[in-house]
Amino acid sequence: MRNIAILGAGMAGLGAAHHLFSEKISSVVYEKHSYHGGHATSFKFENSYIFDDGPHVSFTQNERLQKLFVESVNDKYEVIHTQVNNYWKGQWIKHPAQCNLYGLPKELVVKILKDFIDAQYKDHGLINNYADWLIAAFGKTFAETYPMEYGLKYHTTTADNMNTSWLGPRLYRPNLEEVLNGALSSETPDVHYVDYFRYPSHNGFASYLDIFLKQADLKLNHELIKLDPKKRMLYFGNGTTRSYDAVISSIPLPEIVPIIDGAPDDVLAAAEKLACTTCVVVNVVIDREDISNAHWSYFYDRDIFFTRLSFPHMLSPNNVPKGTGSIQAEAYYSKKYRPLDRSPEDCIHPIIRDLKKCNLIREDDQILFTNTWVIPYANVIFDLDEAEARETVQGYLSDIGIHYCGRYGEWKYIWTDQSFLSGEMAAQSVLDER
Repeated sequence: MRNIAILGAGMAGLGAAHHLFSEKISSVVYEKHSYHGGHATSFKFENSYIFDDGPHVSFTQNERLQKLFVESVNDKYEVIHTQVNNYWKGQWIKHPAQCNLYGLPKELVVKILKDFIDAQYKDHGLINNYADWLIAAFGKTFAETYPMEYGLKYHTTTADNMNTSWLGPRLYRPNLEEVLNGALSSETPDVHYVDYFRYPSHNGFASYLDIFLKQADLKLNHELIKLDPKKRMLYFGNGTTRSYDAVISSIPLPEIVPIIDGAPDDVLAAAEKLACTTCVVVNVVIDREDISNAHWSYFYDRDIFFTRLSFPHMLSPNNVPKGTGSIQAEAYYSKKYRPLDRSPEDCIHPIIRDLKKCNLIREDDQILFTNTWVIPYANVIFDLDEAEARETVQGYLSDIGIHYCGRYGEWKYIWTDQSFLSGEMAAQSVLDER
């Protein structure tokens, strides 16, 4: 047990390191980047503007994790009541849209209500895919007008090509009374699955991880290029080699399989079938704070370049200088379904154009800062190939003694706290095995 290697210094990897540390067992964490945090990292630009690697907030109900995260930020955090909205054809709709139809075109609302009522009393037969589930849950008109359109932008594939294993609480299923109330009145209760959330007051979301950095030997700039499971050796791009007694990996499944020495062809083929979205984020800072009342917004229209917006200055006043506001826009692509067909920089202009189209940026606003980057692994695409391919890959990893964890190791749509717990469980599986 003297030589446990953890691959990746994100939420899951540091969760694994923390669990081992709590058991008085040392570990080494190898991270390919020059910084820790993985998908939960934060960046500061021009010593003034803080942006996370995509929107992240903590709404965990796990009291132990709440206490750890609070300790990591020295009790300095914001507690915020969640505000979310939707944009469709020039209209702002309270989230979730299925409970907030008031103000939409009368003809559309009537069709949605009729279809919704019919769907509640209809035998839909076998639910084969996400499209079937949406129609059974909400009726054909609402399903095709809203979640199918948003899903195509967000998942980059059609609803009939997706399974339903990822849903959980993400799509609220209202009863008829809730739908009718939301069609007749703009005053509706908040039913979003995130009611309140916490966010660090300083240095972005990644500061929740600061407490864990001293609990393992962290090796930055160590990109794994080969893993030999027979010799139990790790080979890194900087020329370093290391042996291991046990290994825990949060590396995305399609990335780790090709670098495993002797990986069988069927496992390589399965890894190739696993699909994930790539996200281009564009960050914008302007010279006023009153941009939006929402913390994040969803956009259904195909002619709006971005899919989702978040507003980092509303998470902590220290994310930008006083009197300014920040926007983070997300546009989604995927290698399998919608390849990125332009440079990230070429996304800035159309995003600013559409921010103006949605009246979030005014013509007289001064744009103080813009930048962009690519998140290669944003969200797992739960297409119809996913389940079988994932089982093949994970079965092989288990056979050769690799303990996988995190969103891209477990290949699940899990949140940050769940990723941390995933790392802890992987570490415990190492201890159980020994």
